[in-house]
Parts: sequence; structure tokens; C-alpha cells
Amino acid sequence: MNKTRLMTLRGAELEPWLAHVAALRIRVFRDFPYLYDGSEAYEAQYLRTYVETDSAICVLALDGDCVVGASTGLALNDETAAFRKPFEQAGMDTADIFYCAESVLLPAYRGGGIYRHFFTEREDQARRLGKTLSVFCAVQRPQNHPLRPVDYQPLDEVWQRFGYRSAPGLITQFGWKDIDQPEESDKPMQFFCKRLG
Repeated sequence: MNKTRLMTLRGAELEPWLAHVAALRIRVFRDFPYLYDGSEAYEAQYLRTYVETDSAICVLALDGDCVVGASTGLALNDETAAFRKPFEQAGMDTADIFYCAESVLLPAYRGGGIYRHFFTEREDQARRLGKTLSVFCAVQRPQNHPLRPVDYQPLDEVWQRFGYRSAPGLITQFGWKDIDQPEESDKPMQFFCKRLG
């Protein structure tokens, strides 16, 4: 982490960095398990939510002027219906929940504490907003997926070290186009949750 600079942005402060974050998301999410065949047009639309939402936060990792990592989050009630639905169906009050949307970090910068900083900043934002539960979701791929690398290691153990536990009843579906597929399809997304003290 010694060669990176970390910067926390809220709402409209993200505007000048949108194209950089979009490019990073497309690059990192092409890898397994997301296999995301992203487009700049979709990214621009998706990231507008964070610029236009008061509860949103974006933490950037910079090497010089190059964005090498980004992590976003916002109040769950400011997210789309697909992410709220499992909690509403479970009878949970979504007003109490903060959604950690994603953390993307180039491989060369992993393992130096940046990922932990991403979680800390988003949880601090959740507490500032009075939220009592921090959540995120991760795509679920079959063990025998043809594009699964032989050395792939799921991040479940890392998330557990940060205090997040899988919530088996909380699953949503979200669609995107995989790099090896002709069209978009829905994927199961498992939620992980952490109570905030």
C-alpha cells in the first residue's frame, strides 16, 4: 500500500473520476467469477447513481494519477429493487441497511491492506448514516464452470475475517453478459452480512 494514495469521495465528488472507475470495473470484472463483458455506456449509467445519491461513497486507490482500485457503497434504499427485494421478502427494515456495492483492485495491488481499507471506509459511512447492518452480494458460479481457473480461491474466508457471514436465505438475481456468451443472463447473487457495533 506504500505506493498508493487512498481518497474517499462522496456523491458528486465522484463525477471527475467516473470514466476511470468505469474502465477499472470493466477490466477487473472480466475475470472469473464475474466474467463481465462490460460496456462504457452501461457503466456510465450505472455509476450515475453514486454521483446523484447523498448516501453514496466511493473510495479510490491511486498510483500517481492512475486509478488502481475503487470501492463503492450506499444506503440500500438508494439501490435498485433487485438488491432490496430479498431483505423486503425476509421482513427486514431496509432503512437500517448499508449496501457495499463492489470493490475492484488490480492484481498487482492486492494483499497490501487496501481491501481492508475499502471495507473500513464503507462501514464508517454506514455508521454515519445510522445503519446497523452492512451487506454486499457476490455471484455464485458452479464448481464445474468451464472458465473457472484451476487455482481459483473464493474470497469467503477473507470476508469472514472482516466479519461478514453468508446469509443463505438472502439471494437475488442480477443480469449481465458473460464474456463467453452471446447475450445477457441472470446470475444468483448471495448476500453476506455484518452487524455494525
